[in-house]
Amino acid sequence: MPQLNMSPWPMVILSMIVTLFYITQLKMLNFTYYTTPSPKLTKTQKHKTTWELKWTKIYSPHSTSR
Repeated sequence: MPQLNMSPWPMVILSMIVTLFYITQLKMLNFTYYTTPSPKLTKTQKHKTTWELKWTKIYSPHSTSR
């Protein structure tokens, strides 16, 4: 039964690691990193509603003593 020649294996493993490294670097090169958005200063507009124009009084129910 012939023995498996293991002498080229370290070179194959090393070349595989280098190839994977280059592939990941190329993929990361094409990836676009977005900057964090700066807060936009917006003017707040106060909308008047109908219930803000009127003065209303809230009455509490009368307390009944029995």
